[in-house]
Amino acid sequence: QVQLVESGGGLVQAGGSLRLSCAASGRSFSTYAMGWFRQALGKEREFVAAINWSGGLTDYADSVKGRFTISRDNAKNAAYLQMNSLKPEDTGVYHCAARRGGTPRRQASDYHNWGQGTQVTVSS
Repeated sequence: QVQLVESGGGLVQAGGSLRLSCAASGRSFSTYAMGWFRQALGKEREFVAAINWSGGLTDYADSVKGRFTISRDNAKNAAYLQMNSLKPEDTGVYHCAARRGGTPRRQASDYHNWGQGTQVTVSS
């Protein structure tokens, strides 16, 4: 089991950047795939990005491809989401999630551990 805590959210103008961090505690972080999901007010949680256990394989939602970059540092037990060229439609609560087995997935139900989330608000 890993416990996850997100940080780095905030208010930013359209076109700006933010870097989200996900700190993990517990054993065997390097055996988990990590994902980022977001949930806007009144909408369902949606996939944003995922990364495999080693960092060598990544996957992105079409809506963020080319603007967001997911990464991880297994030595620091952390995962990151660099968000550039932010748009108002990127607004939401961003959650990191961990999945045992190491392979990235897009379905939220495939992830076993979740953080409480960090709010990202992009103003126009």
